[in-house]
Amino acid sequence: MDRPTFRERLNAGLLRGVTLTRSLLYQVVLVGSALVYSTLLLVVGPMASDERLDRLAQSWAKLNLAALKWICGLRCRVSGLDRLPVENAIVLSKHQSAWDILALRAVLPIRQSWVLKQELMRIPVFGAGLKRLHCIPIDRAAGRRAIVELVREGLRNLQSGRWVIVFPEGTRTAPGCRHPYAIGGAVLAERSGRPVVPIAHNAGSFWGRRSISKTPGTIDLVIGPTIPTAGRSAAEINAAVEEWIESTVAALPGSDAA
Repeated sequence: MDRPTFRERLNAGLLRGVTLTRSLLYQVVLVGSALVYSTLLLVVGPMASDERLDRLAQSWAKLNLAALKWICGLRCRVSGLDRLPVENAIVLSKHQSAWDILALRAVLPIRQSWVLKQELMRIPVFGAGLKRLHCIPIDRAAGRRAIVELVREGLRNLQSGRWVIVFPEGTRTAPGCRHPYAIGGAVLAERSGRPVVPIAHNAGSFWGRRSISKTPGTIDLVIGPTIPTAGRSAAEINAAVEEWIESTVAALPGSDAA
């Protein structure tokens, strides 16, 4: 193959520099908005209804998706919204990037409860804001006790009409890689009898799991067909979710990058 010319190398370097500059600018927006909205949640939390707090969280997510579009040229294409059930359900989603947190908060029905790692609750201001949003913090090192806690709090939130959002991989996974699916979300589905909504996307190809750089383009987010859970074991539910998510992710652009 011919070696790149000086002009081609220069253009590529300039492009990387522009992408990094735009990414850093967006990072300021992301961190700044998180602090502002977390403070608002703390200030208005004691006086506001749960619905108002949920709307505040959704507006934060939509603000950041708009900022990503205008600052970084990173857009989102959602398919399958018509597949969402009328009643609240359990969402099991692929986790590749911080982007999927923004997207799910913005796209899914407003009343949400997120299963998240306990360490996030210890972040000053941000963690206190999360407490206002009916999150379910889990100690990932607790093993079976973590599943018991997830099921107990998940059932309570489902019964109050909230959607429970779970990342079964438990951590961000790079494109082209797979991580074992934890059973907790599927156990909640088995115990509750609520349907499961699987979600796949290719965000990691544009915003890496440990990267500040955001590559311009369009992220595809696909909402899958509802998976019924009545009469099925947690293992069967988990296998069905994993098979659909991983096969769908593999078919999306850029998903073979390691």
